[in-house]
Amino acid sequence: MHISQHEKYMQRCLQIAKNGIGFTRPNPSVGAVIVLNDTIIAEGFTSKHGGNHAEVNAINAVKDKNILKEAAIYVTLEPCSHFGKTPPCADLIVKYQFKKVIIGCVDANDLVSGKGIERIEKSGIHVVVGVLENECKKHHNRFFTVQNKMRPFIILKWAETKNGFIYPKFISESVEKKPIWISNKYSQQLVHKWRSKEHAILVGTNTAIADNPKLNVRSWAGNHPIRIVLDRKLRIPKNAHILDRSIQTIVFTEVRKEALEDGSNLIFETIDFSNNIAKQICDVLHKHQIQSLLIEGGSKTLQTFIDEGLWDEARVFIGENEFESGIEAPLISGKLIAESVLKGDVLKIIAND
Repeated sequence: MHISQHEKYMQRCLQIAKNGIGFTRPNPSVGAVIVLNDTIIAEGFTSKHGGNHAEVNAINAVKDKNILKEAAIYVTLEPCSHFGKTPPCADLIVKYQFKKVIIGCVDANDLVSGKGIERIEKSGIHVVVGVLENECKKHHNRFFTVQNKMRPFIILKWAETKNGFIYPKFISESVEKKPIWISNKYSQQLVHKWRSKEHAILVGTNTAIADNPKLNVRSWAGNHPIRIVLDRKLRIPKNAHILDRSIQTIVFTEVRKEALEDGSNLIFETIDFSNNIAKQICDVLHKHQIQSLLIEGGSKTLQTFIDEGLWDEARVFIGENEFESGIEAPLISGKLIAESVLKGDVLKIIAND
């Protein structure tokens, strides 16, 4: 399939933009490429929050700034036009009088939307908007979800057996509680990669008690996500990994907040568990400025978000084993957008259409 010159360089912007995912929050992870005479002369992606934006990093990589007036700069997202932690990128582009600016998609932030483009165009620079627009919007889906829906981008994840169970039948209280692995070690490592890229991770009470998970990143390099746990009656043992304060943790409960001991890394939020649980969780997480949420179970918790329609993507591993009986996998419908095999495990990616 033939792609245009603009598409070729925007694809490169998207490639390098992935390097910042998980590090740039609350800023989006933007990719920028500077092209002169059909040759890439500089690249950049967004630094950690408070650092340079992608356009600044790309421009700083060019020693002779005089050549920029003959160059084009490609960016996945409209350059910012307001002062935040850093000066506006639109002003910097105008300062160096680039010949062209090619933009993947317009910013959804009211502080920016269209204003960066307007400022650049008023300076006489030629602007092209909408190159690989759908791909750029998908890349920035976490950022856009927060801006447009006032909630985090929500990813559901679980592993199920060939015959549709996510956990075997519980035998007795005397049996030591251990995680039951359905997916293989390669799939488990991929999950840790996913964790490193998302802002927060959530499990329900039963999963926290049965598996005693740490919910951190161990098999990949990156940041630990904020831990979110549902514990309506505060049944989770105080010595559980998830309450060890090693990582910032938010506990949703119905117990009166005044009766709880809040710490710097352990926050209690009170909600009404009788209805619209997922909506209430989303509202609280939006208040905490959480951009994305990976929900790892269990089945009841996952089904709650599915039933309320509060999910964007589901990532489902289907292992090679079977259970005679147990807890059934959540029921979900959506658009299958990808399917792959990882050393025997089948991974299905489903979008909420």
